[in-house]
Formats: sequence, C-alpha cells, structure tokens
Amino acid sequence: MADRSVLITGGTGGLGTAVTASFVEAGWRVVAPQRREPTPDPDPGRNAPVRLVADLTDASDVARVAEVAAGDPEAPLRAVVNLVGGYASNGLVHETPVEEFERMLTLNLRPTHLVTRAALPHLIDAGGGAVVCVASRAALAPFPGAAGYATAKAAVLAFASAVAVEYKTAGVRCNTVLPSVIDTPTNRAAMPDADHSRWVEPAEIASVIRFLAADESAPTSGAAVPVYGRA
Repeated sequence: MADRSVLITGGTGGLGTAVTASFVEAGWRVVAPQRREPTPDPDPGRNAPVRLVADLTDASDVARVAEVAAGDPEAPLRAVVNLVGGYASNGLVHETPVEEFERMLTLNLRPTHLVTRAALPHLIDAGGGAVVCVASRAALAPFPGAAGYATAKAAVLAFASAVAVEYKTAGVRCNTVLPSVIDTPTNRAAMPDADHSRWVEPAEIASVIRFLAADESAPTSGAAVPVYGRA
C-alpha cells in the first residue's frame, strides 16, 4: 500500500501522462482530477490513480479534489504537482484582445493558485510536503506573439516563489520547472519541420518533478529549474 499521496493536475496531458506514470511507479497514491469522465481502466492494478471529474478553475470543485487527495489516513497528502496550463499565440500585444490575454492567465495561473491554496492546509497537517509548479522558459525569455502566455507563466513562477517564502517554516517547499518545447504529439503536429531531437522528453521532465516532490530534495525550495533539453 502507498504511504503518501500526490495530487497531480493535468495528469492526462502530454506531460501529465508521464508524470502520473512516474509517481505510480515510485509507489505513490496518485489523485488525478480531469475535466471529463475518465475511461474505465480494464486492468487498473493495485496502485491505479484515483481519477475524478473536476473543473480546476472552480474553487468548490478544487476544495473537493483536495479533500479526496488528503482523504486516505494511511497515505497523507505530501505533494502537489500543478501541470494544468495552455498555450496560445494571438499576435503582437496591440493585436491581442484583452479577453485572450486574460484567458491565458485564467488557464495557467488560476488552477495553480486554487489547487495550491486548497492543498496547503492538508500538507501542513501532514507535517509538510512539496508543491511543484510548471512555468516555461518563455517566462524568462519571451518570444514575439505570445505575451499573454509569457506573462501567465511568469506569474506562475512568481506565485511559486511566494509560496516558498510564506510556507517554509511550516515545512512546505515550492519549486518550479521551466520547460522549453516538450516533445509531445501535439507539438510535433504544430511544428512538423522542427528538429524534434532537440526537444525535451516528457519522461525526462517527470523525473525532475518527482525528485522535487520527494524527500531527497528537502533542502531545495524557491528554485526555478530549467528543463530545456537541447532546445
């Protein structure tokens, strides 16, 4: 039986699938909310993720998810991994409607804030733990046409730094990983002529995230970890 739980948002995406598999393999109890009803697993196994439907932009749904994640007394909640996010390129700043700019903030920042906020009391009650957020290299090095995305990811990075400062005396660490282009089917379809060999593999990022969630990285908090591959 697992002796600790992790709450992973975005666990069915291109990166999330690899992250979920990494924690399951390491013996964690994984709670993975998703927007749509999960497809039944014909062979769930003994350590299958706990999947439930939730809207992670809705505070009441997020509170329910946090309760489920912390609901096993034999496996207290010890880590949160915030993967939910999205990308859009809407042109230069003067060409981008404010609604599209704000949509990037809602998609990338709001779930990270709500989930972390809901989980923090449970992490504290469990004696501490780790929060891992996903920003982007664009937060540090923006590129033309995606100001909303770069701003939102920079906000995620700033939020994670604030959590690290505010909760260090409670034993809760918070770190951020900054991918470049992740080698997913979606990104390959969007950029078929790119040199895919330079992109970072989801499994490589998953290993870094799992390390940041584990006790082995206990001295580390407030870090922004580049996971660029060779891009």
